Amino acid sequence: MPPLTRRRFAALTAGALLLALTGCDSDSESSDATDLSGNRAGAMADLQVGQQFTATEPLTFPILYSSHPNYPLKKDWLFFSELGKRTGVTLQPTEVPMSDYEKKRGLLIGAGDAPFIIPKTYPGQERAYVASGTILPVSDYLDLMPNLKDKIAKWKLGPDIDTLRQEDGKFYLLPGVHEEVWPDFSLALRTDVLKELNLAVPTTWDELHTVLKAMKAAHPTSYPFSDRFAVPNPGGSLLNILAQSYSTRGGWGYLNASWDAAGKTFAFTGAMDGYKQMLEYLHTLVAEGLLDPESFTQSDDAATQKFVTGKSFVISTNAQNIVRDYRPALTKANPKATVVKIPVPDGPAGHVQGGTRLENGLMVTKKARESKNFVAMMQFIDWLWYSDQGEEFAKWGVEGTTYTKDAAGKRTFTADVDFVGLNPKGTKNLQVAYGFMNGVFAYGGTTELLQSMFSAEELVFQKEMASKTILPVDPPYPFSAEEREQASLWETSLKDHVDANTLQFILGQRDFAQWPAYLDELKTKNMTQYVDLVNKAHERFVKDHGGQ
Repeated sequence: MPPLTRRRFAALTAGALLLALTGCDSDSESSDATDLSGNRAGAMADLQVGQQFTATEPLTFPILYSSHPNYPLKKDWLFFSELGKRTGVTLQPTEVPMSDYEKKRGLLIGAGDAPFIIPKTYPGQERAYVASGTILPVSDYLDLMPNLKDKIAKWKLGPDIDTLRQEDGKFYLLPGVHEEVWPDFSLALRTDVLKELNLAVPTTWDELHTVLKAMKAAHPTSYPFSDRFAVPNPGGSLLNILAQSYSTRGGWGYLNASWDAAGKTFAFTGAMDGYKQMLEYLHTLVAEGLLDPESFTQSDDAATQKFVTGKSFVISTNAQNIVRDYRPALTKANPKATVVKIPVPDGPAGHVQGGTRLENGLMVTKKARESKNFVAMMQFIDWLWYSDQGEEFAKWGVEGTTYTKDAAGKRTFTADVDFVGLNPKGTKNLQVAYGFMNGVFAYGGTTELLQSMFSAEELVFQKEMASKTILPVDPPYPFSAEEREQASLWETSLKDHVDANTLQFILGQRDFAQWPAYLDELKTKNMTQYVDLVNKAHERFVKDHGGQ
């Protein structure tokens, strides 16, 4: 999930921003990056923003493919055949089950057998492969990608992109890029219960506490709040959204180091005052019988069952959970029941939300650089993953076949096509039958495109969340190879200790009077040395590449 962050680099001048977008200054680019005379077979002479990429000869590019269990790969999908018609490119997938994807990706890269294009790679995952030289510093080749360069400049993505940079100032991942931060996860509440108790939808965590107490008073044997998303990260979603309200990180967004804006330095996340205050809040809910202790261990199915049968009234959610998991079963059990996803409540940090506009993207193997079709491949990647036309194609499919568009630009599924219940009468699933809205290819883009598949209810949620101030991203602290090796010896032990004690404090298994002892334990696990290493790396990066 998106990390919770504190502050941006100082605004760059137009010239400095252009310099940042190209990865590093021209003097530091190698001749290998600039001499592409032998790698232009099949490429267009000069691809422009918004122009259809079409190879000048038939091309085939190998790609690592994460096969989703809900829509397993079919090579006869319309996605592939139409892609070939438009671009002249055939993709040659190496299929890997989604459950094994990360492990298989590492093995293939390590053995030098990975396909040229490696999608479904989240920011930070590429760092493991930088030192080996097996993946390409893609920032050296942004001049081949006019659509991506245009979006970085137009959407002022420089600070977000900077978080990807390594010690050499370059980045090795082409991320999915969004025009704006996209919040999805929050809490689902039974609004019919709120109405019965004459309560308003809570807008702060303190108000949620009050609502839960009223629910408990009306239903003494219940746990009003019984949560999901406990496996494999206990409190993954709840801690992630709650942490931003306390100026820290937690759950899915936890990292050992967080930027302390007041101190203008990195601090250890699990030792921050805000982290302690967050745990104290949750402990209060548990101690008062308002939050089910099983929230941090139970399966999603168990939590959902409690919610839809009326044993609980609050649960974590995203947009699809409401439509798919909660509302149909809840309505069947109790036709009068109503449920909504509420905006994330505010806390001590104010009306803010954390997040990044980057999501999973793709790596390019170093051996792809040697291909005579390298330039064409980078142009193709730029069109499919970063052009407005390519992104619309990957998401919606083929106009006239899977969707139609009116004069105002509003897209509607054709009569027999459906996705997430937007066209309930449709008998063909967009993903299963056609291969569109596929997580390997469809991500990022304009806010209009992102929200084009949102329900009216979700659009209301997004509008309310958009009123929050977006917290700036943390500045980068790329480690050297030696520092990364040292940090890896400390990071897991530190995080494991934080995770274990997080639950103990929340559940009351450890008293907060022992917080100083907990901090001492972190010090014995090299917390201080780790934070010093992070700050040293950050200061070096600022000195070598600019920023704050």
